[in-house]
Amino acid sequence: MEALRLQGEQMSILDQFKLDGQVVVVTGGGRGIGEGIALGMAEAGADIVLAARRTAEVEAVAEKIRALGRRALPVTCDVMEIEQVQALAQQAFTDMGGLTCWISNAGGADDRVPRTFLEMPERQWDFQLNLNLKAVWTGAQAAANIMKDNGGGTIINISSVAAGRASPFNGPYAVAKSGVDNLTQTLAAELAALGIRVNGVAPGPIPTEVFLEFLKLEEKDIPELGERFQIPLGRTGTPEDIAPACVYLASAASSWMTGHTIKITGGP
Repeated sequence: MEALRLQGEQMSILDQFKLDGQVVVVTGGGRGIGEGIALGMAEAGADIVLAARRTAEVEAVAEKIRALGRRALPVTCDVMEIEQVQALAQQAFTDMGGLTCWISNAGGADDRVPRTFLEMPERQWDFQLNLNLKAVWTGAQAAANIMKDNGGGTIINISSVAAGRASPFNGPYAVAKSGVDNLTQTLAAELAALGIRVNGVAPGPIPTEVFLEFLKLEEKDIPELGERFQIPLGRTGTPEDIAPACVYLASAASSWMTGHTIKITGGP
């Protein structure tokens, strides 16, 4: 990463955003925000490793990436299993010839049922904390253990605006994402000396399949959601709104940035 930083000092502004030669792992890369991030990173020049539990979905996204002229490796992986996460990092490094960026995007809830804390079964609490927080740590650990001996890299944690405010009926998710924000800061402090930068992206409302199912909404409701959520720019986000921030955080353009989470919400 030191070489990348020095190179960035001699590059034009636009060239600093290029990801040529990078190998990027995207967890939860089979659909929604993860797919949008993966395609955006590929358009910027990176080769992509796509990880998710649904094999058919990551294979479909891999075909789209190959159509852009980039290499793609779809991997079936449950990020809640630490051995699978470690194997994913090693496979990316071995099969793709490197690992320069790890994006922890996988998250959500298993049954997508809103609940208060008083109604929350222990299983649901454990599931959400494991998926939305613990898996971010295991991913960072697996990636950093490879990056530290191979020139450094970047880690990008996908958080949520829910981390910074009360989230009735979605409490464990918000608690986990709040932990992700602090984990991002702590990892950044610990890993800087190893040439690894750690940052995050916190999206606002983006009507993915999971989002719509959780709120019991349909596609036809999307145009009205900007007003419902009082978003100053008048609309909810898209996966494509998140990808440019990830390109920036993985690139030489952000070489003097670590430990921060960028909010992309359509307003303050």
